[in-house]
Amino acid sequence: MILTLVAAAAVWALVAGVCLFVGSTGNNWPTDEQLAYRLERVLTASLIGAALAASGVVYQAILRNPLADPYLLGVSSGSALFAYIWRQPMAAAMLAAVGLAQTAVSQQVFAFAGALAAVTIVFVLSMRRGRLEPLTLLLVGVIVNVIAGALFLLINILARDTTTQMTFLVGSIQDVSDRQLWTVAVLVAIGWVLLMLMSAPLNVALLSEGEAASLGVRIHRLRWAALVTASLITASAVAISGPIGFVGLICPHLSRLIVGNDQRRLLPVATAAGAALLALADGIARMLAQGRFAATVLPVGILTALMGGPFFLLLLYQSRKRREL
Repeated sequence: MILTLVAAAAVWALVAGVCLFVGSTGNNWPTDEQLAYRLERVLTASLIGAALAASGVVYQAILRNPLADPYLLGVSSGSALFAYIWRQPMAAAMLAAVGLAQTAVSQQVFAFAGALAAVTIVFVLSMRRGRLEPLTLLLVGVIVNVIAGALFLLINILARDTTTQMTFLVGSIQDVSDRQLWTVAVLVAIGWVLLMLMSAPLNVALLSEGEAASLGVRIHRLRWAALVTASLITASAVAISGPIGFVGLICPHLSRLIVGNDQRRLLPVATAAGAALLALADGIARMLAQGRFAATVLPVGILTALMGGPFFLLLLYQSRKRREL
């Protein structure tokens, strides 16, 4: 276990170190000012990627669905919508009415509420005779994504906000305050430790409910605890980035090719893979801004969608072929 953690952290550190030499104006040894800017972006991207990948591992385990992902289930979109509502004057008025202010903590509370609202809708509408229908789950998740996106655009238009529409709707690495970043880091760290403590029982969640019960695991309690914790760290990350898609889908599958399906090893490896993937995507976005391809740094959500979309279609095709056999 310790060796796995060290190796995963070393791979992430290598990718993060390389990204420090990539800038939007050129690839060079960074000056002190450039180093501070790039380091903040790399660490922010790594934190968000780690949270999304860890959540993806847990969603796939508790739902026993290899296509489960915070983005596809609508959790990311619900979090992003409520985090965007938090930025509006009406949210400030609501908080002031109960004696609160717009702080980093209240932002996380809004985002978490959005995540729970989305996942509750998805679960309730996907249940049939007490069991989750995998295809219905994904369909409802897509619909929740569409509705959340439409509500986001509606609020954006009514508020006449021209600054956050593209970056926050697609998902990007944004400039946030130190307080916001530290709040996210603390919540993600706490949630990740809790998920690691649940990693051994999560292996049992992959079995049928009868087999889990025979092993003495309260499977329903475990699933809800893991679901709430995964939604918490997803909401924490999405609150400052917007809904970055497919990181939670790609990284768990790639990590399984390396360490198998043991959740105790899969969770830390996928977490490091998510951190490295999003840091790399941010580095590529800055590199593309150097030439004529892009006039500015692209939101990383565009790049992860270009990678994850075909990956998802491939998984869906393989899943269909297996059912036909």
